[in-house]
Formats: sequence, C-alpha cells, structure tokens
Amino acid sequence: MLIKSNREGSNPPLSSEITPREVYEERRTFIARMAAGAVAGSALWEMANREAFAQAPAGQKLAARANPALSTTEPRTAFKDATGYNNFYEFGLDKGDPADNAHTLKTRPWTVLIDGEIKKPMRLDIDSLTKLAPLEERVYRLRCVEGWSMVIPWVGYSLSNLIKHVEPNGNAKFVEFTTLADPKQMPGLRSGVLDWPYVEGLRLDEAMHPLALLTVGMYGQVLPNQNGAPVRLVVPWKYGFKSAKSIVRIRFTRDQPKTAWNVSAPSEYGFYSNVNPKVDHPRWSQATERRIGEDGFFKKKRETLMFNGYPEVASLYAGMDLKKLF
Repeated sequence: MLIKSNREGSNPPLSSEITPREVYEERRTFIARMAAGAVAGSALWEMANREAFAQAPAGQKLAARANPALSTTEPRTAFKDATGYNNFYEFGLDKGDPADNAHTLKTRPWTVLIDGEIKKPMRLDIDSLTKLAPLEERVYRLRCVEGWSMVIPWVGYSLSNLIKHVEPNGNAKFVEFTTLADPKQMPGLRSGVLDWPYVEGLRLDEAMHPLALLTVGMYGQVLPNQNGAPVRLVVPWKYGFKSAKSIVRIRFTRDQPKTAWNVSAPSEYGFYSNVNPKVDHPRWSQATERRIGEDGFFKKKRETLMFNGYPEVASLYAGMDLKKLF
C-alpha cells in the first residue's frame, strides 16, 4: 500500500511555475501603454488581468506577524527540500512528482464552499478567505506517517477564526475537508491508489484548537502549487496526510467523515492519526524519524515525540484509548 502524507519537500519550484516579478511588471506596463486611449487596448488590458488572475502568484510575498508562542525554535528545513520532497498523489506517486507536475494547477480563480451544519453557509474566493483574519507565521514540526519529518514556517491563521465566522449549529460534530479533483489539472488522478477526491476530517474540537492552521503560505510567500496551493490545512500534532491540500470544500457534519486513507486501509490509517511513537504502523515502527536535511549514513534518527511535541493537545483525547482510536 502506498502512503499519502500531504506533500512536503527536494527540488526547488520549476521555472515554469514562477513568473519573475520583473517580467510580470514589464508585461503589465507594456499592456497598459497599449490600452491607453484605445478600445482595442482596453480589451487587451482586461484580457491580461484575467490571465494574471488565473495563474498562481507563485513567489508572491505575504505579510504576516510571527507567532513565537506557537512556533518551534528548531532549525527550519531548507525551502528546496520542503518544496521538492512531497506527497501529493494528485500529481504523482513519487516524491519529486508534485514539484515536476503541479505547474498544471490553476489557483486563480479559486473558491471554497463552506456548508453543512452551520448557520452561515457561504462560498469564499481565495482573497476573501485570506483576509478573514490576520496572517501569522508559525514554525511547526511536520511528521509524515512514512517516518520522515521537517520543520516548516507556515503562514495562515487559526482555523477557529473561520469556524466562528460561519457559526456551526448544535448538530456540528466534525469538519470535513475536500481537495480539488480535476483530471485536467491533476495527472495523478489517473491512478487508482485512492478513491478521489481526497477527503480528510477532524472532530470539531480538534478543528477549533489554536494550533490547527488554515494555511495560505510558507517561508513568507504564497504556497507553491506542490505544497497545496492556494489553501490547505496544517494540523501539526497529526501525521501529515491529515492536513488536506488545495481545499475546495469545508463541510460541517454530524457524523465522522469517511476520509480517504481510512477508507482505503482502515487497519493502517485511523481517523485520528495522532503522531504516537508507541503505536506502530503495521509495516514499520513510528518510534523514530528521519529529519529531511539531516541525511547521512551515520546520522542517527530522531526520537518521535508524542503528539509530535505538542502536548497542549493531549486534553482533547482524555479518556480515549489511543491504541484503539489511532
């Protein structure tokens, strides 16, 4: 069985994914001059704006305040690793496939449907979603179920801000996240490794925890396509595959969502999937991890920490058998 962890890290973004700022600005200046005083030029200007909006603003900087209280001080993983060594099966099954193939993903225009057991269902475009709360940079540990890890500075805001905005009703017990599934943009959908679209979920109180991050950037810029652009979830105390990418729907439900890997292999991927060094995957130990960027034949693996080193979430699972509810 192949494993999905939502995509993190080794080659830098392809040049085809990034339009250099000077080229972009020169194009806009050129078109603006043509547009002045001419109907044809005006039409061309509108066409250029539509083109720019339809493409991901790769490399665009994001203004965000640092939140040291919710950040680790561990050394950060190199950007080239965090964007070139990933799992994002919608773009291929190998670690380098997302960086090679995700340039096909168009992240503008983009909307997210928010519905289900809430008082204020809505559909938000990515700009409105980004501006819903002040952006923060948080440096989180990332632990993949495959036994490797990274440290990444994410940019976003607590998911609880969005949840409070849409006002869940008394029936809402879980939150379901659905990833885009478009075969024209995502060549990996041709594989039968999972039933698409990719679906993940959290219990409502997990989603409300301050650490659960609705994420629109990393390393001070917008998310690269291969890392889940334009919006993803980051839940640092759970294995990476719980953090859905390229989200198009957030649904509040009464019942526990049927999540992609839990449906595919329930004995291997539980609904909760909290990082737990005492509960091994059926095919390997989870007691240690390989930190990407610390590779080497003689490099000792790190010990994996309970809840990935975020003990403040332990109260969410008080009284639960975490070996049974893994």
